[in-house]
Amino acid sequence: MASEFKKKAFWRAVVAEFFAMILFIFISIGSALGFNFPLGSNTTVTATQDNVKVSLAFGLAIATMAQSVGHISGAHLNPAVTLGLLVSCQISLFKALMYIIAQCLGAVVATAILSGITSSLPNNSLGLNALANGINLGQGLGIEIIATLQLVLCVLATTDRRRNDVTGSAPLAIGLSVALGHLLAIDYTGCGINPARSFGSALIANNFTNHWIFWVGPIIGGLSAALIYDFILAPRTSDLTDRMKVWTSGQVEEYDLDGDEVNSRVEMKPK
Repeated sequence: MASEFKKKAFWRAVVAEFFAMILFIFISIGSALGFNFPLGSNTTVTATQDNVKVSLAFGLAIATMAQSVGHISGAHLNPAVTLGLLVSCQISLFKALMYIIAQCLGAVVATAILSGITSSLPNNSLGLNALANGINLGQGLGIEIIATLQLVLCVLATTDRRRNDVTGSAPLAIGLSVALGHLLAIDYTGCGINPARSFGSALIANNFTNHWIFWVGPIIGGLSAALIYDFILAPRTSDLTDRMKVWTSGQVEEYDLDGDEVNSRVEMKPK
């Protein structure tokens, strides 16, 4: 931990998470609030939110930020993703903690800015996540778990250093996974799948009703995705000692590809 604390690259990564989170939240939630404008229109048609537009805004914003700061911080932009990568032994405990703090602060700042810009809206929810009528706590939790699981699974698979078959854009693939999660969950929970994003809206709107769902659900989903990928779908050879070194030392391991014609499974080993 001490070695990371002294590195400029580490703090640049934390700042990148904070800055990218501000842009991501501002763009995505801003698109969700936009259907309320213009105010005072004489039209008799009631404005409704376009779920496809909002889903694409969230997905494309993530893809853009991943392309912009991915080489600096990894562009987690989501505590559930950060925890999934922690369990997958790709970052240290200290980095995970600092990333989550930066993500939450970025979400709060972005939502506060949006609050000022959209202050003329009556009953402005600021993108607050809430259970739809007819959805109970368990059902909402299940939706959040599944939607987050597919996202973190996509992140782990597309960024797996052992793979040499990935073609196309990894940021775009992850962005589409975010959009997919929103297409599923918006009508049920407003789609959290990102505790920091949910926290920003809840704090600025001062409404924490059922807020725990939007932490517990994504965390369970993210951790489940990491365990399923690392121990079932694409097992790694690194043992607990190797994992502990990464969690404590803060050094991201570089890996070799190990394979032969007899055993086609690709293994990840620290150099």
